[in-house]
Amino acid sequence: MPYAAACALLLTLPVLPVLPGQPGWSAAPAGQGRPSFYAEGPPGAVLRDTLAVTNRGTRPLTVRLRATGLPVALPGTALRIPARTRAEVPFTLTVPPDAAPGDRPATIVVRAADGRESAVRLLLRIGGPRLAALTVEHVAVRAGRITYELVNRGTTVLVPRLAVRADGVLGTVLDRAPRTLPVRLPPGARLKLDEPWPDRPALDAVTVRLTVTAPGGARATGTASARFVPWRTAAGTTAGALLLVATPVAVRRRRRRTTVELPRTEVEST
Repeated sequence: MPYAAACALLLTLPVLPVLPGQPGWSAAPAGQGRPSFYAEGPPGAVLRDTLAVTNRGTRPLTVRLRATGLPVALPGTALRIPARTRAEVPFTLTVPPDAAPGDRPATIVVRAADGRESAVRLLLRIGGPRLAALTVEHVAVRAGRITYELVNRGTTVLVPRLAVRADGVLGTVLDRAPRTLPVRLPPGARLKLDEPWPDRPALDAVTVRLTVTAPGGARATGTASARFVPWRTAAGTTAGALLLVATPVAVRRRRRRTTVELPRTEVEST
């Protein structure tokens, strides 16, 4: 059976003049002059709507159809539309059964043989409770940077805020106030990030704490420990660790006479 007969309802339009610069065809949701599609349903729901492709030209038009972003089932990938005719193409959208509540975008793309495309937006709102939750994982200090991962454990898109603090043997060595990160974290997403720390101590044992919050009540912390020593060898690392233990005592004893000068050479963290 021909595609047009099986998959689309072809309607004859009044003869419309094509003005200079006006495209000879267009794609939009069928009926009611909607600029885009909007659908709503719970996980597992099957939703239906119709796409209208209008050929205002004087020659038949062949277009190809595809969908991105969501499991949209079109009745075919190619459509031939007679001159001055509108083709109405039904399609179905299946909400993934494991989908988290929230908004999910998609598009239906119509492409003509000359390469021109028309992308019709589709917004799906998945029902269910909205929960803002996240975790901070795999925090580490490496080569002048603090690396970590953020995981969205909730059902809403998160815009996180990060605060950084590091405490050493003699007190706080890093304290950065909360700031909004330039990222958007969708539900279920995992993102690797890092925080520069160029002025880390030359000799210290520190505990780094990352505190991340997001609108909706999401809050999580992640920690890591690091030791900074001025030797590159394993033996030097051991000696450095012993020196870190002795440093507070040495500082207290020598504060009465002079300022303690710590060696400042290349730093390694373990």
